[in-house]
Amino acid sequence: MPHRRSISAFDIIGPIMVGPSSSHTAGAVRLGQVGRAVLGVQPKEALIGLHGSFAETGRGHGTDRALVAGLLGMDTHDPRIRDSLDIAREKGMRVAFEKVDLGEDAHPNSARLHLKAWGREVVIEGASVGGGVVEITQIQGFPVRFSGKYDTLIVVAEDRPGTINIVTGLMLDHRVNVAFLRVGRKQRGGDAIMVYETDDHIPEELVEALEDFHWVRWVRHVPPIMG
Repeated sequence: MPHRRSISAFDIIGPIMVGPSSSHTAGAVRLGQVGRAVLGVQPKEALIGLHGSFAETGRGHGTDRALVAGLLGMDTHDPRIRDSLDIAREKGMRVAFEKVDLGEDAHPNSARLHLKAWGREVVIEGASVGGGVVEITQIQGFPVRFSGKYDTLIVVAEDRPGTINIVTGLMLDHRVNVAFLRVGRKQRGGDAIMVYETDDHIPEELVEALEDFHWVRWVRHVPPIMG
């Protein structure tokens, strides 16, 4: 008789969260968490563009508070999510929202995060695709695709021969196994983005080693945001 896997409550309702919808709350928190990690610090300014369903019904579902909660470093089960806009003001984070059109190919639960702090500035686009799962689709105008399920290393560097080999060589030195690698660029001869999702924790020493190369623009480590 074939084995039949039991179905848990998690399979049916998804993760525990604050709010009525995992797409509009848990997923939105995780988008904010990724934005914070890519910026590298807590934002001082956040212009949040809401697309599709996020724009039409997001505020009623608490999407605005969930995104800001993620930017503040809160997790999906944090009871302070409901008060995140007030907490952001107390911490000196200036937050503004706008409706945006990210194109007909964008998922309806999508957002653009334009974040600034201490001389740093990033623009990130991503979507909450259901069940609290997210997909990051663009960073600084570069096409990307990662979920936040894995330890992720993001490297923006000159588009030149040998860069992938150098990064993977450093990962070998630190015994970090690459699960997925995606490379994108806007044009030949400019800058390129490398996104490494790994099975192992990415140590700070690896990030610091990459920052020492003159052809590297910037490096970010995005810790896993999902189990």
